Parts: sequence; C-alpha cells; structure tokens
Amino acid sequence: MYENPSFDSSFDLLVIGSGIAGLSAAVAAAAAGAKVAVLERSAPEEFGGNTRWTESYFRMKNEDEVSDDFEELLVANAGHHIDPNVIEAVSRDYAQWPGYVKAHGMPDPELVSTLSTQAGPTVQWLKKWGVRFAALPTYFVTAAAPRLMPVGGGLALIEALQEQARKLGVALYFETTAHQLTRRDAQGFLQVGVVSQDGQGHQMAARSVVIASGGFEGNPEMMTHYIGPTARYIRPVARGGYYNKGEGIRLALALGAAPAGDFSSFHAEPLDPRSPLPEALVMNFPYGILVNRQGKRFVDEAPGPVDVNYDHISRAIKDQPDGICWVVFDQSIDDVPNWKRSIRTDQPPVQASSIAELAELIEVDAQGLQQTVDQYNAACSKGEFSPLKVDGLATQGLEPRKSNWARPIAQGPFLAYPIIAGVCFTYGGIKTNSRAQVVDSDGRTVPGLYAAGEATGLYYQVYTGATSVLRGAVFGKIAGEDAALQARSAQP
Repeated sequence: MYENPSFDSSFDLLVIGSGIAGLSAAVAAAAAGAKVAVLERSAPEEFGGNTRWTESYFRMKNEDEVSDDFEELLVANAGHHIDPNVIEAVSRDYAQWPGYVKAHGMPDPELVSTLSTQAGPTVQWLKKWGVRFAALPTYFVTAAAPRLMPVGGGLALIEALQEQARKLGVALYFETTAHQLTRRDAQGFLQVGVVSQDGQGHQMAARSVVIASGGFEGNPEMMTHYIGPTARYIRPVARGGYYNKGEGIRLALALGAAPAGDFSSFHAEPLDPRSPLPEALVMNFPYGILVNRQGKRFVDEAPGPVDVNYDHISRAIKDQPDGICWVVFDQSIDDVPNWKRSIRTDQPPVQASSIAELAELIEVDAQGLQQTVDQYNAACSKGEFSPLKVDGLATQGLEPRKSNWARPIAQGPFLAYPIIAGVCFTYGGIKTNSRAQVVDSDGRTVPGLYAAGEATGLYYQVYTGATSVLRGAVFGKIAGEDAALQARSAQP
C-alpha cells in the first residue's frame, strides 16, 4: 500500500485534486519555489480525475493559437436572458464592476479573454515538462473546429506533470479526502480537515488552497438535487467521474464563494450503456435516426457537424422513457468514409433482417418503430448526399425535422446501438476571477482561496467543445503561480 507523507506539516499551497487543474497548479507553484501538497481521493494507480480517461482535445489551430470561434462561442453560451445592466457593466474595466456583477455566474469577458490569450503560453509550458502535441484524428466524422491533442491523451498530460511534481518536492497524499475548510485569519491562511487512507482525521494548514476536485457527477445526491429526477438515468462516461463528489464546491460555497455556471446542466456524451470502456461513445447518429422505447423520434439528429451538436442531443436522451434510446441505421452507413471511427464502444450493434425483428431485439414498440421508419423514409427528399460536410439533405414535412444527411433506412440488414446520456462533467461550480481567485457573493476575493478546472462554473447551454481540459491547465497554472507569489510576499 502507498505510504502517504506525514500530515504534521504546513504548506504554502494545498491543492485538492490531481487532475490537469490540480497538477498544473502544483507544478507551477513548486517551480516558483512554494512548498506544495496535493490531496487526492483515488489510489495512486487511478489518479488524474477525468483527465486520465480523455483524449484531452484542445480547441486550437496550432500550439500558439486558439480556434477562430473560441471566444465567440464561449461568450454566446454565457446563459439565458442576461440583464442588459450586467452586459453594460462588464464592458467597463474590471475594477469598476459592481460587486453583484463580479459575483455573477456568467463566464465574464475577463475569464474568456484570459483563457484565450493564455492557451498558447500554457501549451508551451506543458511542453517544457515533456508533453508533445499534434493534430491527430478525432472520433468526429464531421467537425466544425480544429483540435490539438497531447500525444498519449490526458494520461500523458498527468503523468508528465506528476513526474515533474515529484522532482520539485511536491508532497502527494493519495486516498485522502478534504472534508472541511476554514479560515485561520483574514490574511488567507486556511485550515483543511482531511480523512486519510486509514480513516483517520487530520488538520493541515496552508497559506493558500486550490480547489481542483472536479464537479459533482459522482455524487447521486447532488446530481438529483441540481439536475433533477432524470439524473438516475445518467452515469459518468469514465471511472474518473466517480471520484468527483462535489466536496470542493460545497467547501467553497460554505466559505462564502459565489456560485457560477449552470448547476442544472452538464456536459453530456452519447454512451453505450453495455460497455465498461471509458468514453464508449456512439457518434454515428447523424446518419441514422434516434428512437425511444415507443419507437418514436424525438430530436433532430443532424442539425450540423456532430462535434457541435452531440452535447444537447445527448442531454435530450435522458428525458426519454428510462433515459435510453437507440440509433437505427442501415447498410448505407458504409457510404460514410471511416464511419467506424465514430464508434468507441466494444459492443457490437444489434442486427436484424427487418425493422420488426430489430424492434423485438432492442425491446422497442414494433408498431411505433415501423411507423416511424416509414414516415421518415417518405419524408426524405432527393438530393446529393455529402457525408463529410453539411449537405442540407433534409426531411420534408416531418416533425422533428432532420436537417442533414437524411436518407431512407431501407437497405437491410438493419442495425442499432443503445445510447444513454453519459455525464462528462457538471457545469455548476465556483466563481473565480481571471487570476483563478475565488470570488465571494459580494464580488470580493476570498483570501488565499483559488479554484480551477471543473470545480469552477463556466458553461451554460451547450459546451464549447475541447475547452475543458485546456481551462484546467490554464487556470491551474495561473492559480499555482499566484499562490506562490502570495507566499513569497507574505509577512513572517
């Protein structure tokens, strides 16, 4: 069993969580001379949170530049019906913002701009620790944005950072959970109550704390509280999500932090419930139809490129009976080059010689499915099918409409995959400023408290793809550097 270091030390910085945000903060602070400890609830062989299990795409054209639509999409997804007074206030210098605006849950322009401008420097910083980047193939057959990827995915990121953390003398505490956070004084000295691997309680002191413990997708109580009763149909897309139980968010809120992001929503992915693999995704639905247990369609399967639309389509699945649907398609799928790249499950599709037989095998209402397929086929219009770009080949007079790649399902054998909404991460979290400092409900910073990654609230509506791991790295690095600066400037 892994032996943790002694718990009797005080630190310049305590980092809660060892995913991309936590390890970026730890390495940045330790490289600047700070005494750092990392608290991680998982065992050593499963450290890394969600980052460990993902490809960790970065929404970047190259190693220095984000995509052209980067800031535009993040600002466009800032929430619903935003007060014009808030919009007017954020056009001013940050120092002039009223407290209620600084505490507002929207992703303010300061955050978006910092994420955009610091993406390139953060990639160069990660390369210093041995991470290599490349524009490798993705599981998207059609894509609207470029994606840069660390070679080896998220695992390569966190392994490189943990190795560097060890070299810099960072103390790593595994199977250790933070459960209490208090202020020792008004200058930023904080006390963290932890439970160690042997079940014993300990108190740890630090000049600063970074909350980088992810969202609450691994906590069914919080999921039901914020997402609603359909949360029972949802599961994390990978094992890392089960470790994210929301304590970090709750600790910060209890200390006065302002909430941010959409607590009622989450980043969803279309998951094959039969598979034990991480991110067992089924992304070929733009070339078929999605049907529920009644055999009915319920969503436009192809409003545009799949990388833009899979998030809200996946969330719509949780609202169907039993939170499940099936993508039904036929042999014409072979007209789509490399379509199997969009299938990440290890389970085969269900196959049948007729629609009626397929309905029986997937336990869908046979009459409903046959009627749905017949109506869909009749609504398909003639036109040029262009599988790798938006082709406008839409259904006519059908509700819901299918906007692209609409061709009859008529070439047997017929196939189907089951799909549920998998939760990649939750949207609601802690409000922070551009220095990753936690902001309280009056717009003031909470002395010594930082947050980064999925524990912070940034997203509403539709996730801006390939930005989550990037924001963890950017703001984790910023938090670590700022905490180290505060430690150096602190009075004895």
